[in-house]
Amino acid sequence: MTKNYQFNRRELAGSLGDLGTILPIAMGMIMVNGLSSTGIFFSVGLFYILTGVYFGITVPVQPMKVIGAYSIATMMSTGQVLASSLIMGLFLLVIGLTGTIDMIGKYTPKSVIRGIQLSTGILLMTQSVRMMMGSSKIQDLYQMAEPFLTVQNIGPVPIGIIIGSSGVFVTLLLLDNKKVPAGLIIVLAGLILGVALGNLKGLSQIQPGIYLPEWMPFGFPVKADFTFAIFALVLPQIPMTIGNAVIANKDLSNTYFGEQSEKMTYKSLCFSMAVGNFISFIMGGMPLCHGAGGLSAHYRFGARTAGSNLMIGFFLIGLVLFLGKGILLFLSLIPMSILGVLLLFAGSQLAMTILDIKDRKGLFVVVCMLGITLASNLAVSFGVGLVVSYCLKLKRLNV
Repeated sequence: MTKNYQFNRRELAGSLGDLGTILPIAMGMIMVNGLSSTGIFFSVGLFYILTGVYFGITVPVQPMKVIGAYSIATMMSTGQVLASSLIMGLFLLVIGLTGTIDMIGKYTPKSVIRGIQLSTGILLMTQSVRMMMGSSKIQDLYQMAEPFLTVQNIGPVPIGIIIGSSGVFVTLLLLDNKKVPAGLIIVLAGLILGVALGNLKGLSQIQPGIYLPEWMPFGFPVKADFTFAIFALVLPQIPMTIGNAVIANKDLSNTYFGEQSEKMTYKSLCFSMAVGNFISFIMGGMPLCHGAGGLSAHYRFGARTAGSNLMIGFFLIGLVLFLGKGILLFLSLIPMSILGVLLLFAGSQLAMTILDIKDRKGLFVVVCMLGITLASNLAVSFGVGLVVSYCLKLKRLNV
């Protein structure tokens, strides 16, 4: 065990902290867009391991949320989603190689970074409440509050609200307990509830064995897929990736890990995500990125070293190799409301990064960006935040 790699209960709990983001989008893209379940989880696991080894600190791995959410909502084809993954990988490689990302990062004010972090945190918290109330996208698809549980209500109260509220209380009770890590207890409790209250007929379909992920399971996307993906998926995703997965993520890594995060540069993050998307494309998985929200989730639940990356990475790869396509049935044992609990604390941790903004003009930028994000999206918010921030540098303008 070294300073960069620790393997204990807190690291394990922290490694599970971002399941609330990964699982709902992954499950939706498997069921709606037809992506490979083994390809998704193998590429996520491998990406966790590679980034942990290279950066030497806790590194988040997340789906690209704009692409994921829009793909699920509009039921896009497998080819269109895979095309977006390859295009995003190439784009990130280019802006990294040319140094464009360094220029963007250099001229992005701190208030805009905090605005991205606050907005992302609030979006995560909003999504967490939806998951507890049974109104997230994947729950709407099933038209059930807890799609994988046989019990949906206790009296007039949806069971997700009861499970979620209990989970929040337990998490608050154990959040700083080093002997009994909150994240680990919450996930284990979720699995127990899934077994006790779930529809276990699907588990009979799981056939343990030795399964290897396929390479290019859907073939190469056609030209029309690439053309459509550029305008419908890639262009809306780019500002969020640059703002949240590169600039805000680097800032948060520096805050949490100091000198240990010296490899965490704008350029290295772009290269890393390019590699992750190339891997995911080859395996029929979903577009991948890093994200400040994912980092806050891992850190809040106890992850402090790259050991957490190796733990979750090898766990997911092991499940794929042992269960094959049955991995989706196994992971669906965790109730959606439990994933919502994880998401709630990840979002709150990220949102509170604004505490170091003391001046009125900076706070004005942050709050404006939050309002624009809620009314429109984070991409528009990022652009407007930059404009407002630079305008407020003029002495004649006050707030």
